[in-house]
Amino acid sequence: MLLHPAPMIPASPVPALRLADVLGPLSHALDLTEGQAPGHCVRCTYIGTRIGDALGLSAPDMDDLFYTLLLKDLGCSSNAARICELYLADDLTFKRDFKTIDTSLTAALRFVFAQTGLDSGLSERFRAIVNILQNGGDIARNLIETRCHRGADIAARLRFSATVQDGIRNLDEHWNGGGRPLGLMGAAIPLNAQIALLAQIIDIFHTAGGRDAARVEATRRAGTWFDPALIATFTKLARDPGFWADLTNPQLEAAVFTLPAAQRSTPVDESYLDDIAQAFSDVVDAKSSFTADHSSRVTLYADMIAEQMGHSAAHRRWLRRGALLHDLGKLGVSNQVLDKPGKLNAAEWACIREHPGAGSAILTRISAFADIAPIARDHHERLDGTGYPNGRCADDLGQDIRIVTVSDVFDALSATRPYRDAMPITDVLAILDKDRGTAFDPDCIDALRAGLDDLAKAAH
Repeated sequence: MLLHPAPMIPASPVPALRLADVLGPLSHALDLTEGQAPGHCVRCTYIGTRIGDALGLSAPDMDDLFYTLLLKDLGCSSNAARICELYLADDLTFKRDFKTIDTSLTAALRFVFAQTGLDSGLSERFRAIVNILQNGGDIARNLIETRCHRGADIAARLRFSATVQDGIRNLDEHWNGGGRPLGLMGAAIPLNAQIALLAQIIDIFHTAGGRDAARVEATRRAGTWFDPALIATFTKLARDPGFWADLTNPQLEAAVFTLPAAQRSTPVDESYLDDIAQAFSDVVDAKSSFTADHSSRVTLYADMIAEQMGHSAAHRRWLRRGALLHDLGKLGVSNQVLDKPGKLNAAEWACIREHPGAGSAILTRISAFADIAPIARDHHERLDGTGYPNGRCADDLGQDIRIVTVSDVFDALSATRPYRDAMPITDVLAILDKDRGTAFDPDCIDALRAGLDDLAKAAH
């Protein structure tokens, strides 16, 4: 058993890395949290840029539109827990299915009755439905406001223009003023927001029911959700069979990232990679109040351990990115599972076991993050092979993975969870010590303890 392995060696920085090369694959993490078919944001980017081209938008406007489309769902994880709480439902399924109903009040009511509290007791379900019927407008506005403002804030952290931020913030406004959160009307709604919402409707209905369903639904919302002139532009595009064929072409994603807007995208340096890792860790941590700032705290502890172990500044910077993104795959796990106060059943546990692989699969596709993918994949493995998802043993687990594992467990035990209160630090360290050398690396535990001691001394 290899108890004291050398750290993984991060790959050299990739020359001439473009922003689109990094954010394209990461958009698949946003698809996870919306319960959408893989590639939803990429397909919306294709649809929306075709509409933008048809409208004759300038190159700078097309650049802003490209990233509004690709990142329109940046804030969507922030309302997941609230949806579960209000509707007593799986947030991923709820969000996916809600987008496929028509715009009538009757359809919305049918959906609420059909989806709310199906696995709950009768009285609990009744109370939830009555609350929704009585406060539905406020509930919807608050959910959308939280999502839209959170998404715009994260776009700002990603260094995007005010135009991109406004496009994401106003994604759910409608042409007739019936949208949310502000009830903007007509030309007051940013054009890139209008195009992004239209692209979303087209992709969702095309994926669910084909081209005719998409055409009918978009046309039916002309004058209410959408500017009739915008629908007229789409209608012309929809006459081209190639437009629809492209949407099901396996090479669509590669083609989207050869578009001029992608080719013009900003070069990404080390500082920008740090910001991107931080921004997407914020998306992950927004899913649940119980894991708020979890990734940032794990990163702090991992950096503390690495410093105590004598790692270089460059290596610690690389490791911080791995720690920030270690839970990326949790975006695909319902908050009904993440926030469950009781014991998980077999199906729920299976969902939890999938998140390391889901995060790793996304990171592997990004040249700048491919070498941190093993951290996402293996941070729940244990030295004795009792971890998940693959039961890897000590010889397969490098020192960086061991550092993040100890950091992750330390934070999970020392923070409040749905099923228990936070544990005192002395108790957490005792649990880690109990499994030192079997589940957890002794050197990492010792370095964590030394780092915590240094913090305590500095505080006094």
